[in-house]
Amino acid sequence: MKCYLKYGAIISPLGDSVEEHYSAFFENKSGIKKEEKTGFNAENLFLAKIEGLGNSRYDTLLKQACEKLIENYSSSFLQNPKTGIIVSTTKANLAAIPLDTFESTRKIIDEIIHTFSEPVIISNACISGVLAVNTAADYIQSGKFNQVIIIGIDALSDFIIYGFQSLFALSNEACRPFDKERKGISLGEACGILVMKNTPDEDFNVEVLGGASSNDANHISGPSRTGEGLYRAINKTLERSEVSKEEIDFISAHGTATLYNDEMEAIAFSRLGLCHIPTNSFKGYFGHTLGAAGIIEIIMCMVSMEKNVLFKSIGYSEIGTTETLNIISENRKMEVNTVLKTASGFGGGNAAVLLKCIQ
Repeated sequence: MKCYLKYGAIISPLGDSVEEHYSAFFENKSGIKKEEKTGFNAENLFLAKIEGLGNSRYDTLLKQACEKLIENYSSSFLQNPKTGIIVSTTKANLAAIPLDTFESTRKIIDEIIHTFSEPVIISNACISGVLAVNTAADYIQSGKFNQVIIIGIDALSDFIIYGFQSLFALSNEACRPFDKERKGISLGEACGILVMKNTPDEDFNVEVLGGASSNDANHISGPSRTGEGLYRAINKTLERSEVSKEEIDFISAHGTATLYNDEMEAIAFSRLGLCHIPTNSFKGYFGHTLGAAGIIEIIMCMVSMEKNVLFKSIGYSEIGTTETLNIISENRKMEVNTVLKTASGFGGGNAAVLLKCIQ
């Protein structure tokens, strides 16, 4: 059974609609800016922060995204017993500690969307979003659901910011994925929603051809130096999709702008013979949004396919990995039919999904 993705909702520092994000990307606007005295020792940090969320950042963001979703989809669709729901998040509502950090997620979804199904929470570091899409496809292909709502969300908090500071992973400027002068991550916050269906609509659709995940069990936070786990995830994705690598038009890489992640990805792409394919990282626009990253970046992959445009990888100037990649340095028009999306995360997790435009 085939699976098709549709836009649900997207909220980030760049706007609260697909159209606003397309405009921002077309103009190469970044949501990352210097935030005064936000570090553990009141350092100035570069973050992609949404204005106006208040103290309950996670709950407010989730409510806003769910309300956007119901503007576009009927209650009969959302509340159908054959509609499942998956939430991708790494931290959920940290403000709820010591209580259940996921409880507010369930309550908000129930109050606004009124779904029939209990939300399934996927929390596997930064591969959570891509894993959620692959899991939704498994649900539909097994016949458990006819459609699945996929929510990816994380909000900034002191816990998250200080944690990445303790790892010396934060950049002292806006992140520069794959660049020779990259210095680390810029954290961000966002919420994205995708809707997966077992039948296409009459207008624009994106088919999920296949996906896979792996774990290289290399280190609690550091990726495999050989790219073995990502290599296996992409290779298995190609096998399951029955698509040759020559058919891939564009790679949306994880591209965190850390020294080891970008190097690992470049090695994995090289081992697979993918270095010539146009590649970018969306982290220069959104920052690293953790559990939301896979979802909002897939939404922008869909925009690339719908608009037939490749977006510049913001922050990139000169290749900074041992393997030379075809990093997109300027926006350009191109027919984009097949896209590979990758993700890697703490604990050695890797995931990939292959998408195809159906019009």
